[in-house]
Amino acid sequence: MRETAPVLLLSGVERRYTQGEATLTILAGVDLELAPGETVALVAPSGAGKSTLLHIAGLLEHPDGGEIDICGRPTSRLSDGDRTMLRRTQIGFVYQFHHLLPEFSAVENVMLPQMIRGLPKTEARRRSAELLSYLGLEKRLIHRPAELSGGEQQRVAIARAVANAPRLLLADEPTGNLDPKTSDHVFNALVQLVHASGLAALVATHNLDLAARMDRQVTLRDGRIEPLG
Repeated sequence: MRETAPVLLLSGVERRYTQGEATLTILAGVDLELAPGETVALVAPSGAGKSTLLHIAGLLEHPDGGEIDICGRPTSRLSDGDRTMLRRTQIGFVYQFHHLLPEFSAVENVMLPQMIRGLPKTEARRRSAELLSYLGLEKRLIHRPAELSGGEQQRVAIARAVANAPRLLLADEPTGNLDPKTSDHVFNALVQLVHASGLAALVATHNLDLAARMDRQVTLRDGRIEPLG
């Protein structure tokens, strides 16, 4: 039976910033739910709060109100250590820029988070090679980032983000730095991986064509989540 309990549940999430004597409200009561295997596009103009929402959903930033549940676990009262552990084990991040370590090969970049978590080097290498091969990089395992194309680098970053088998993937403009053809290829790899693994993915993007190919599209309007359209 397919699991249907939400991987991510945001309830009344608020975020405000103070600028001098003024208060700027970015999130004004965001409600959002992501199911396993679901891809959700977050489409909104620059400055609307997409990155803030992703940071809060990924436990990188504390909200000013509301609750974030990850895999059924409320997080508002967790210690910093528990938040870090939950983020490390259940959440993967992909950014517009790949942030790969230049001195390591593709397979080594994917191995590192697994070894930090305690997986033996041999097993980490096996799993990393398998994951990169799934993403079409079986001939690029020992190449360093400078020897890879932009699309290849971003696929390595995707592999690294899911290396520890998280339940939630958060992506901030993951194809925004790529040409249209490469962007399409990376996007297809990302969605295929999400659906095959049962991840839930929230992807911030400006690309309406790519967003339309995801399971659901939402936007931020006046600090709240609404269906796009």
